[in-house]
Parts: sequence; C-alpha cells; structure tokens
Amino acid sequence: MTAPNDPKTPAPPTGHEVIQGYLRTLDASPGVYRMLDAQARVLYVGKARNLRARVSNYARPSGHSARIARMISETASMMFLTTRTETEALLLEQNLIKQLKPHYNVLLRDDKSFPNILLTKDHPFPQIRKHRGAKKEKGSYFGPFASAGAVNRTLNQLQKVFQLRNCTDSMFASRTRPCLLYQIKRCSGPCVGKISQEDYAASVRDAERFLSGRSTGIQEKLAKEMQAASDAMEFERAAALRDRIRALTQVQTAQGINPRTVSEADIIALHMQGGQACVQVFFIRAGQNWGNRDFYPRVGADIAAAEVLEAFIGQFYDGKEPPRQLLLSHPIENADLMAQALTEKLGRKVEIFVPKRGEKAELIEGATRNARESLARRMAESATQARLLKGIAEAFDLDAPPERIEVYDNSHIQGSNAVGAMIVAGPDGFMKNQYRKFNIRGDDLTPGDDFGMMKEVLHRRFKRLLKEDPDRDKGLWPDLLLIDGGAGQVSAVAQIMAEHGVEDIPMVGVAKGIDRDHGKEEFHRPGQRPFALQRNDPVLYFVQRMRDEAHRFAIGTHRAKRAKSVGATPLDEVPGVGAARKRALLAHFGSAKAVSRANLADLKAVEGVSDGLAETIYGFFHEKG
Repeated sequence: MTAPNDPKTPAPPTGHEVIQGYLRTLDASPGVYRMLDAQARVLYVGKARNLRARVSNYARPSGHSARIARMISETASMMFLTTRTETEALLLEQNLIKQLKPHYNVLLRDDKSFPNILLTKDHPFPQIRKHRGAKKEKGSYFGPFASAGAVNRTLNQLQKVFQLRNCTDSMFASRTRPCLLYQIKRCSGPCVGKISQEDYAASVRDAERFLSGRSTGIQEKLAKEMQAASDAMEFERAAALRDRIRALTQVQTAQGINPRTVSEADIIALHMQGGQACVQVFFIRAGQNWGNRDFYPRVGADIAAAEVLEAFIGQFYDGKEPPRQLLLSHPIENADLMAQALTEKLGRKVEIFVPKRGEKAELIEGATRNARESLARRMAESATQARLLKGIAEAFDLDAPPERIEVYDNSHIQGSNAVGAMIVAGPDGFMKNQYRKFNIRGDDLTPGDDFGMMKEVLHRRFKRLLKEDPDRDKGLWPDLLLIDGGAGQVSAVAQIMAEHGVEDIPMVGVAKGIDRDHGKEEFHRPGQRPFALQRNDPVLYFVQRMRDEAHRFAIGTHRAKRAKSVGATPLDEVPGVGAARKRALLAHFGSAKAVSRANLADLKAVEGVSDGLAETIYGFFHEKG
C-alpha cells in the first residue's frame, strides 16, 4: 500500500477542468459554493443567484484576473449549499466567510462589539452606565458608540446635565450618606433621599429625550428654569442650571459632526492603496455623531472597491444591528439584495445610498479623507514594524522575520489572585484581539511560584494549540516566544514545550540585567550564553515595549480579578439568589455575614424571599459551617 505522502502518489487534479466536472450536477438554484484545495482547506466562499451560471464562469480556461486564476489553479474540489432565495445565500456566505476565513475572500479581521449607553428600568431610581454585549437587561439602549472613550466622554457630560446615578444597585442600597459624586454635582443623591422619585424620573425622561435627538427642548426648558430662579433671586439654583446648560452644549460641540438632514445612519467610506484598504465608519444616531472607527480588511491587489465594500458590509452587520441608512463612498454590486437582507435582519426598512451632493456627500467626503489619512499612517507604521521584525530576526538568529511573537508574563500578590497573560505582536503591531489571560488553577503550586505558573500557562496554551491547529496552517502558532525572566524561566519553558513535542519554536528570556536597569536587559536562549543589545538599538526598544505591554496586560488582569474577589460575597454562590434578592437580603440584614447567621424565620420575613428560598439560603450557610 502506498503511503499518502509518498512521492509516487499522484497529486489530485486541480483547476478549471475539475470545476467543469461539477456543472453536470448543478441547476439554476441560488446558493453558496466553497472552493477547496488538495488538503480540503477552504480557498473561497461565494454566493450565486444561479449556481450553474456562476460555476461555469470559473470553468473557463481564461479571462480571469490574476487572483481568480491562482484560486482556480489551486481548486481541487467544491462544495455547494442551495438556498430558497438569494438573500439567504448572501447571509450564509458572509457567515461562512467569518467562520472559515478563506484565503481569497475579503476578510474583516477586527470584529469587536461596540458599547452602548444603558438606562436601566428595573429600579425606582434608574442607573445610567456603559453597556457592551447582548442586550439582555431591562432598559433603554442608546448606541452604538465607536469606542469606550466616546461613551465615557458622553456619560461624563450627561452626569453634569442630568445628575443620574451610575452606582450599582447594591451600593445604592447600602449608602447612608451621599458619595463624592453628589458633592461635585454629578449625581442628585437619590440613594439618601436628596431628590424625589418624581423629580428623578423627570431627569431620566430628559436624558432619554437627549439621547434620542430631542435636545433643543431640554435646553429651552433649562433656560426657562434658570430665568425663573434668577427672577426669584435663587442665584445658587440659577448658577447650577447654567452649568447644566453649558454641559449640554459641550456634549454637542465635542461630537463635531452633527448633521441636520441625517438622524440615523452609518457613514461608510473606503480608501485603497498599495494592496491595502481602510474602511472608515461614522455612527450617526439621533442626529448626533457617536464616534468613528477605522477597519483594515484583508484584501488583494486586484480586488475592486465594490467587492471590498460589499464584503465589509455583509460581515460587519452579521452580528450587529444596522441603522436605517447606510451612506457609502462607492456603489456595491448587489445594493438592493444587501438592503433587503439588512431589512429582514432589522425588521424595518434599511436603505443604501451613494450620495453625490448636499450634506450627505459632505459627510462621505469627510469619512473618505479620514480613511485615506488612517491608511497612510498605518502603511508608514507597517514599514517601521517590518524593519523592527527584520531586526528581531537578526538579533535572535531567526530564519525569517517573525509573523507572530507571543510574550508571556504573570501577576500576583504573594500568590493570591494569580493570573498569566499572553500578548501578541506581528507585522501590524500589537494584535489585541489575540491577547489571552489565564487564571492560574494549580492547587499544588506554592504561592508566588513564578516557574510553576509559567509552566501551567504554557501547558494550557500549547495543549490547546495542538488540538485546534495541529497542522499549523491557521496562523495561530508563534514564530517566537518572549519570556519575562532569565535562564531559569527559559529552561522551564523549554521543558514544558519538550513535553508537548514542540521543540522547533525559538524562545528568548528577557532579564532585567545589571542593577535591574531599563536598557541593560540580558537575553537568554536555551543552551547559549546570555547577550545584550546596544542601549540605542531600536530592536531593544521594541522588545522593551512588548515586555512592558505584557506586564501592563498582566497587571490589569490581576487587578480586575482582585477587585472582583473583593466585591464578591457568599450570597453570589447561593442558588436562586439573583441581584434583586441579594439587594433585599443586604438591605434587611445589613451584611452577608448577618445573612449567614440569620435563622430560618428571619430569612422568611424578608420581602421577596419565599419559604423555599429561605430554606435554601439557610441550608447553604449551615452546610458551609
């Protein structure tokens, strides 16, 4: 029997003749097709109104762009999924592209969620705060905002204007006197009765009106109240109202773009240059600019702008709610189909325009200028990054500049709340969507055992890599490991890598060096003498930046874990005790310790706690001793 990798085994046929063979079994149905190479890796995912007609185009031996010709030459097989409509095919295509990440498709690599402002509705005095993720909580959501910074700036000004609380419900229930926010006039103090429920509700309504784009009436109302207070010689109240009007004006001024003719839209502009692309998105909601964000989809040198923009829109809104209008810098091929798909997703009409004149065209022009400038900065940074990676390869004797550098660090306080952290750097700089944190779980570790913690982190990391990407063809494997430490840490890492059968990945330990001085770092490699770089070497600065970034990420993760453990109470572990019942128990007894000591009759007396839940709580703490 011939082994699969035996050179005598003929390679499977590829190219347009293979594609031609599928035409006999295809009809004119709409659907999605996948083109696969000889190793069954997905090369391309596409949609078609008529599968037979689309595939017949690929079966032609000539007339293709260089990119498509390469793709056809690598195609060894195809897969097909028929759909009822072309709209379904479009949605399925974008979903598969995001899932499979085919080499020849335009791919949106940065796909983070966007934050919103949430006004809760499950409390007599609603809370206003930043929210990210699924909209499961009861309340009004306003967004999306382009970044956490845009939300925080808006919330900061809204607190000055409407003085709504941002504290948690448990903190609200436990207050006996006003907090600092009340003292600096950022909160109206509802926790201690400084404002009535009716007046607070009026402020909530005003905040909702402002976030819905009806701010003019609010300013007029505040101006009238200020004049009335002044006439009544209540000058302190008049001054407070004046400050609120100024804060409201500052919110609108800080937003920069506040279009008169566009109330709800995403402004999407594309600029392409040198085989790279930047898409700039401005979020316009309630007639206000809620920030902008740039994206850099993976493209090729011969891809048309229409294809890039259509692919971006399909993938961008795959997991997000579209607005009523999309204003584009370039026309896309299937605008009607895309609008129909987004309309079905939103449940109300979505329109797609390429404006040519007026305010909408001016908005597109501004977004295009931002895209052009962002791409220019990125290309300049990429050139610098390429030089640094080449320097890394020379300094550490690598075969080629690394595409993926993984840097590891630990953080703890005398062994408590221990975490490991991994950051990733590559040709595009720091790849923050690839960062990973590890809660140290080793029960047998001595508190503060850095070697042991590093071993656990590396063990978990490479165990998962071997499972998820055993063939190393998904770009998940590092080309270089940087470890914060000297020869001991490097030896420990080499040992755990050998246990996993991974001994071909270069690793370097970065030690502080003489006097632990920044700039005198020593580098350690397995089986070699330590060495140092010149203090003014750009590669040294780059390594310091990566090490400092890993340290920053590890410290931040540790602090978050520590803060969570400090704020936790035993009530969090009791089955059936959610936020509302936890609040009721703490309000009734004053502390979690008092709840744990309460007898069954006292627990049953708490409002909202049933007899069954009281028995569960009593049993939980009784079993805990």
